[in-house]
Amino acid sequence: MTTSVGRGWSGLRQSLGPGILLAGACIGGSHLMSSTTAGARFGFALLGLILLTNLLKYPFLLVGSRFTAVTGQSLLEGFQARSRAYLPLYLIVSLVTGTLTIAAVSFVAGVLLTNVPLLQTLDPYGLAIAVLVISALLLLVGHYRALDRISKLLVALLTLLTGVAALSLLLRGPVADVAASWTRSDPSPWTLANLGFLIPLMGWMPGPVEMCVWPSLWMFSRARDSQHTATRAEAEFDFNLGYGVTVITAVFFVILGAYTMYGTGDGMLSGSGVSFAQKLIRLYTEAMGGWAAWVIVPAAFSAMFSTTLTCLDAYPRSISAIQGLLQGKDRGDAAPGPQRRRLALWVLLHFLASVGALLLAASGGVGVKDFVFGAMAGSFITAPLFAWMAMDTMNSSLVPAEHRYGPLMRGLCWIGLAFFVLFSLVFIGYDLLGLGR
Repeated sequence: MTTSVGRGWSGLRQSLGPGILLAGACIGGSHLMSSTTAGARFGFALLGLILLTNLLKYPFLLVGSRFTAVTGQSLLEGFQARSRAYLPLYLIVSLVTGTLTIAAVSFVAGVLLTNVPLLQTLDPYGLAIAVLVISALLLLVGHYRALDRISKLLVALLTLLTGVAALSLLLRGPVADVAASWTRSDPSPWTLANLGFLIPLMGWMPGPVEMCVWPSLWMFSRARDSQHTATRAEAEFDFNLGYGVTVITAVFFVILGAYTMYGTGDGMLSGSGVSFAQKLIRLYTEAMGGWAAWVIVPAAFSAMFSTTLTCLDAYPRSISAIQGLLQGKDRGDAAPGPQRRRLALWVLLHFLASVGALLLAASGGVGVKDFVFGAMAGSFITAPLFAWMAMDTMNSSLVPAEHRYGPLMRGLCWIGLAFFVLFSLVFIGYDLLGLGR
């Protein structure tokens, strides 16, 4: 019995990684900006929507971990076997959204660095490029092992720091009558005019649905690094741990926004990126005391740096894998040798494209809201496509019957798919086409 338990704990420990990396990718713009702003503008009125979105995305994001654990193939291999259209569709969207997302999250990371005294006078776009340079070097030199170790440290740090900040606020009390927002928020978030905020909030809460592929690919690198292939139970434990952290930290950031800024959040995302960062830290320190800067600044930057690092790995990793599969060269599992060199090339290309996007944004004076929320909205509009691909592959004959989703998870998938389609159509009709205004 002792030996069996020992092996069980050892297997869980050796399998930990892909799910934590997913948490590192998720806890960024959706948490720091959207969750905090949701609390600041509407108190706790949107907490239910945030939790619902996390629930509805759960079965789709879980697909990558379960599919790879039970089939030994990446989810991209499953897409290729399931439909000739799936891989090209995923490739096109990844090429379009990858650069925008990486540039957006690195921009927010650079903006947050302007709160560090020695860096206050520096250009946030220059700081964002510096964040990209450091991230690219870590990935090109340290490969998956560096990504795994650094992301685990950052996720642990930001979870601890945001938890401390949220607990201190709960003990101290809110700056306004936020309790009433549970049943009636003034202003109300439930208007068509707020779709421009609600859709981006759901788009990256906790992350884009296309992330379902990422843990699947990371599992191969984790297996080589740990010399252990995860079972389904181990892979799902790792995923659920990371997913649980993303949900908890989302709640933490809503509490932070609601308790420090309720009634003042309408102007949070107006003005420049530096303005956003300064407002964010100032409001925290005014509500909690000067010591809060030592907690909020590291927590916020850890969130955005971990997201930048994981996205700069995940998008190139996905595209590199698709290239190998479409050309019939390899499985796209980033094995040492030609595959790893191809991955490094895609990391470099995404780095250069993201730097170019930042320079273009700097010349055009793009605000933080437009820069980040555009990427968020795009992720939600494409969510139905990737949700269908994940659900269709998971419940196909590619997966042994005993490992496919049961009635509960299938039902949740259909509800989630209907939810994404409905809100996407409403957003496209009202916000993009101007119908019903």
